[in-house]
Amino acid sequence: MARITLDKLAHSYKANPRGPEDFALKEIDHVWRQGGAYALLGPSGCGKTTLLNIISGLVEPTHGRILFDDRDVTRLPTEARNIAQVFQFPVVYDTMTVRENLAFPLKNRGVDARAARVRVEEIAQLLDLTPHLDRRASGLTADAKQKISLGRGLVRPDVAAILFDEPLTVIDPHLKWQLRSTLKELHRKLDLTMIYVTHDQTEALTFADTVVVMHDGAVVQTGAPDELFDRPEHVFVGHFIGSPGMNVLPCRVEGATAYVDGAATPLSRSYPRLPDGARIELGVRPEFATLEPGGEGLAVRIRRIDDLGRSRIARVELGGRTIAASVAEDASFDGERAVLRLDPARIHIYADGRRVAGEGGAA
Repeated sequence: MARITLDKLAHSYKANPRGPEDFALKEIDHVWRQGGAYALLGPSGCGKTTLLNIISGLVEPTHGRILFDDRDVTRLPTEARNIAQVFQFPVVYDTMTVRENLAFPLKNRGVDARAARVRVEEIAQLLDLTPHLDRRASGLTADAKQKISLGRGLVRPDVAAILFDEPLTVIDPHLKWQLRSTLKELHRKLDLTMIYVTHDQTEALTFADTVVVMHDGAVVQTGAPDELFDRPEHVFVGHFIGSPGMNVLPCRVEGATAYVDGAATPLSRSYPRLPDGARIELGVRPEFATLEPGGEGLAVRIRRIDDLGRSRIARVELGGRTIAASVAEDASFDGERAVLRLDPARIHIYADGRRVAGEGGAA
């Protein structure tokens, strides 16, 4: 078990990188605390698998160091790092039984056969593999094979960290929630550092205590799931977290008032010192943008209203842009004209994509 420190870590797949655009992984300083449950979240190509492979030793970084506790492991091979990695697709030995597959990492390390048997049966029970323990892996479904891969990663109690690279991709959708809950339970029991790579925000937010959001090779925000939702520090985080994601609109700000498409909307904070020449945008989540038949607010045109059962979401047009808004259950509209009321306390102001704290009120 280990605390993992990334010290000015960066990586390029080019032989002679000349600038930031040549780096698949831009410089990162980060500490993964011992026993934490982390998610690396971002779209395909954002650098999250590269980072995971650097931690595991499959890739050697171009710059910087990686420390396990205070031990520099940057140049050490995977086998010298005492980590377990679970990949996107099942890695199992088809000629072995499920029991033999689960026991294999323990056998390689010379664990006593009796202790290994107890541990294998414990992990098998948690993953619902007990009925299959004495079956050959070759006859099992892809779901069951991936559970074996998960079990092989979890079976060693002494690992420095367990790294999961999109491990539920091949799992049947109705089993994903169950397996995420199982992994969360195992994390609580085993006090192991777990790092889970995914592009699925639901997987990240339900598994992790801390989510590291990546975009274009850089970490744009690290925080608890509620922090990412309530206070996205970058417009990408606002877009990527939430369903629908945060609305982002070009605006002009004067003090505590924002002007969107020429119309004024009040803010709960004042912004007297926005950087000159910066791209200024207003961000507000659909949950805090309410569509109403009339009254004060931003004039919009209704494109459609979707009834989602427990809520209604409208798609409306404002200044040539389509944005999402909440609709009260009892609200009715005559025609396509309506107004959008934004909650001032839930509006964020961004300069060149980064959130500006503002003055007065809550930061």
